[in-house]
Amino acid sequence: MNIEEIKKDFPILQNKEITYLDSGATTQKPIQVIKAVEEFYEKYNANPHRGAYSLSIEATEAYENTRKKIAKFINAKQPEEIVFSKNATESLNLIAYSYGIENLKKDNEIVISIMEHHSNLVPWQKVCKQTGAKLNYMYINNEFEITEEEIESKITDKTKIVSITHVSNVLGTINNIEKIIKYAHKKGAIVIVDASQSIPHMKIDVEKLCCDFLIFSGHKMLAPLGIGVLYGKKELLNKMTPFLMGGDMIEYVYEQETTFAPLPNKFEAGTQNIEGVIGLGAAIDYIENIGYDNIKKIEKEIVEYAKQELSKLDYLELYMTPNSSNHSGVISFNIKGIHPHDVSSILDSKGICIRSGNHCAQPLMRFLGIDSTCRASFYFYNTKDDVDKLIEGLNKAYEMFRKYIS
Repeated sequence: MNIEEIKKDFPILQNKEITYLDSGATTQKPIQVIKAVEEFYEKYNANPHRGAYSLSIEATEAYENTRKKIAKFINAKQPEEIVFSKNATESLNLIAYSYGIENLKKDNEIVISIMEHHSNLVPWQKVCKQTGAKLNYMYINNEFEITEEEIESKITDKTKIVSITHVSNVLGTINNIEKIIKYAHKKGAIVIVDASQSIPHMKIDVEKLCCDFLIFSGHKMLAPLGIGVLYGKKELLNKMTPFLMGGDMIEYVYEQETTFAPLPNKFEAGTQNIEGVIGLGAAIDYIENIGYDNIKKIEKEIVEYAKQELSKLDYLELYMTPNSSNHSGVISFNIKGIHPHDVSSILDSKGICIRSGNHCAQPLMRFLGIDSTCRASFYFYNTKDDVDKLIEGLNKAYEMFRKYIS
């Protein structure tokens, strides 16, 4: 499949002279997604589940059909196992409040990894403070991977929850979640998988994984901002109490008592981001039309080329596993002696968009002994020309600061 043809589907890549290498933060949107959102507002904008008139019924059908589409997309057993949120952060907080606080007690343990995004770390700190549970970490080795020995030493009979990122948003490491899930279940723990950095790039099958919960954000996989997904096994979701209360998540309300609506409505309080759901459905159609096999093929070629070219720059410090089979489309690096923000600003002057900072992963940065990194994250609309421009920009940044580096 021709990448240049794909690139034409993305208006911002046609209308601006940019080299976009920050898809790990958010992806650009194809015209098909943009038009789907426009069509919703132009043709059937109404509040679903709340009206008996045809416009509202049409909006409800589109909303619920997307739920069915997502269930099929990740191979969930039933659409009711799909809950819409505003992002992965909200999905993780929902699990922390509605499952974690309700089910944990003193001396229970939660296990996460040192590479977690703050969204999969801070909520568990709060759960532990409120319940008396303990938060334990799985650490990475010198190749930026979690070993089997680390998994088996940290997940114990006291572990009740394991919450793990499928792919690190800093290192690009693809974690062995199959092993983690299997071992955690053996110890009686439930497993939450943060698929925010994986589902844009690879097929996810929740039945095959046998994970208990899986979360992701739509905007990292071509959909609009402000739409997230929480998958949960039905038997777990049914036992959980919602933590957001209000419109449409109720069954009956009396003066002193309320009963909740059945799944998934009990977790979707208030008017939802309908256009975001519609856009997510269009994004899934777009991804499936290209196909994950093609996506992986395109990305592998671009990422391997980027690794090859970046490795030639002896002034760079690279933070990624040497094991290509365990690495996704994220490459973090630093120019030795130059602050990442300065590098990012210089690249921006050349129209090159990368991320700089701690990437919402401060504990990982401290573990690595650094404050921050530059991060280039690739998607299937990137080309080798984008990589060449990045290398050119890095050489410019290095030359500008070279005489100041000790």
